[in-house]
Amino acid sequence: MSLTAGVVGVQGNVSEHTNAIERACAARGTSVTVHEIRSSGVVPDCDLLAMPGGESTTISRLIHREGIAPEIVDHVEAGKPLLATCAGLIVAAADAHDDRVDTLNLIDVQVERNAFGRQKESFEAPLEFDGLDEPFPAVFIRAPVIDDVGRADVLATWDGRPVAVRDGPVIATSFHPELTADDRIHELAFFDE
Repeated sequence: MSLTAGVVGVQGNVSEHTNAIERACAARGTSVTVHEIRSSGVVPDCDLLAMPGGESTTISRLIHREGIAPEIVDHVEAGKPLLATCAGLIVAAADAHDDRVDTLNLIDVQVERNAFGRQKESFEAPLEFDGLDEPFPAVFIRAPVIDDVGRADVLATWDGRPVAVRDGPVIATSFHPELTADDRIHELAFFDE
């Protein structure tokens, strides 16, 4: 089996997601070709997608300008998996409480940008994560908070607040799973229904 993967590459942790996808696929014995997506026309050929962290206002502006945004929406509407992390969560949300972010309304949540604090308040935490047997070593950097969950399922919380959700084929996290050597969330997002 061979898959085609895409990492929305307009800004953020692109190579880290590429490496995590390659490792997750190798662990499943699946070959994969990963494309860094910076223009329209690539997403329709992808079996799975990742939308990385970075700066949500920049990611939002560029995916709309380059025509990638409607392709991501079509990808999810077709039932194909998307992993959206940190700023990716903000862009995928129904509401980011920020007019500068033109969200994709892919997950039924509202988020608050940078709610866990600025860069200097970054931290790591072991998270109990639904679907994983052992805690996940989550890395929070200028992380958003999910402050309202609609129909999405909460997969993990930290300090009583949701930090990971699933809504249909989308898993979204406030933290950066791609910044660890632990690929279980990528495996969960792309291979476990």
